Amino acid sequence: MSKKPPLPEDAQSPHPVEEASHDHHEGSEALQAVKDIAEARKRWKPDAKQIGMGAAIGIGSAAIVAGLLYWRGGKK
Repeated sequence: MSKKPPLPEDAQSPHPVEEASHDHHEGSEALQAVKDIAEARKRWKPDAKQIGMGAAIGIGSAAIVAGLLYWRGGKK
């Protein structure tokens, strides 16, 4: 016996009280998407050379912008 008192038909919810079981088998679309994202992260991890190149380009472009901002244009 359950501990809940019986309810009339009109007072019962049309939605199920308990959550349905979820299927997480190997061919699941969501599981496959998560695996694809994890593999993509492993493939596109930058190495030290790429990080160094990015830093050099950033510092160089900042130096060029600073040079253009402080250039007086031939004024005496």
